[in-house]
Amino acid sequence: MKTLFTLTLYLLANIFVSAQTQVVRIKGSDTMLPLSQKEAEEFMKQNKDYKVIVTGGGSVTAVNALLSGDADLGMMSRIMNAEEKLKFQQKGIKLTEIIIGFDALAVIVHPSNKIDKLTIEQVEAIFTGAIENWKDLGGDDRKIITVSRESSSGTYGFFKEHVLRDKDYAPSVLLMPNSESIVNVVSETPGAIGYVGLAYVEGKIKTIALSNDKGKNYYSPNLNNCKSHKYPVSRPLFYYYRDESEKLVKPFVQYVLSEQGQRNIQLVGYVPLQ
Repeated sequence: MKTLFTLTLYLLANIFVSAQTQVVRIKGSDTMLPLSQKEAEEFMKQNKDYKVIVTGGGSVTAVNALLSGDADLGMMSRIMNAEEKLKFQQKGIKLTEIIIGFDALAVIVHPSNKIDKLTIEQVEAIFTGAIENWKDLGGDDRKIITVSRESSSGTYGFFKEHVLRDKDYAPSVLLMPNSESIVNVVSETPGAIGYVGLAYVEGKIKTIALSNDKGKNYYSPNLNNCKSHKYPVSRPLFYYYRDESEKLVKPFVQYVLSEQGQRNIQLVGYVPLQ
């Protein structure tokens, strides 16, 4: 009887704890996935009554999930455009937009590639198909294999707007579902070139220094060059939430913006606000 009574108390206690748990669902940008996963992990260590669930899928996923109510917080590696914001207005949904940090898009190639620097104009020509062989850039006589994120990705849109200057990607560009796939293809393909966020840069690929002044100055994609805004392809990272969800998500957002949260951003490989 005593054992049954103890078991009943234990089950009731767990039901009570579960009922008190605050669940925050975060969806969106694959670029921001490692960042938000780290923040969620550290936040939950200090806030036992919170469960933070983070999933990717691309920046467009954040918009759709916020519209449907399937997410409390949306991650976007680009600013939400006017057409997307209009959808919320039409539903009478008010949104809050917060910049939580910055990222740089590193242009990456196979380690054997002798090219180590390019101008923005040359990168544009590569991804639009105007340049198709590395020999035209001073490299080996090898066909260029271009690798990009899918069109649902905020990274895809940002790269198109700021590097291709809104020109279309060449039809031959290989579209990958996530940044890890781009790294894998580039690391295994000597002629390949792609782009990923700083957090995805690793030893099995090589980064390219970029110039935005016709080749006068080149800057590598690293933390110092991004903080000083010298590296030409950097961008803010956004959280969006419906105003009605503010009470739920605010403790987590405040943590990300705190000194410790910003330190996490740098540890994972992104650029903090200051």
